Amino acid sequence: MKSRLIASLAVGAAIALGTTGCAMISPQATTIHYSPADGVSVSAPGSPLQVRNALIVADEAGENGNFVAAIVNDTDDAQTLSLEFGEGSGAIQKSVRVPARSVVSLGSDDTEPLLVKGIDTLPGSDLPVFFQSGDADTVRADIPVLDGSLSYLESLAP
Repeated sequence: MKSRLIASLAVGAAIALGTTGCAMISPQATTIHYSPADGVSVSAPGSPLQVRNALIVADEAGENGNFVAAIVNDTDDAQTLSLEFGEGSGAIQKSVRVPARSVVSLGSDDTEPLLVKGIDTLPGSDLPVFFQSGDADTVRADIPVLDGSLSYLESLAP
């Protein structure tokens, strides 16, 4: 009788441990970094600026696009974000000046988006963009290119 009781307890403990032990080895979804919007966030170690929700709203042909993002400067000095859209000899260079302790929201009611002519990237694709600010290294990010078919992006199309 005792051996049946001990065997039942052992089987019950094994089942309980086997069904609940999965959480011990699987990653927690809440610790995985992701961009919860249409755009992507970009930051480089040591960079004074952070780029949040970066995306490009292009015309139907993908010829020209408006760069839309929030650029955050948490430092006590004004900073410049250097951008290079595309790669190689056809790359397009732009820059954005961000005042100290402020956020520049390109494409908001207060600030126009940054028009980039000649991107030659169809909506639905990604465009490699290189970001650099301060003394930090240049960071590459693949920025999504969207069109103005969504109602909240319609006013941002070039």
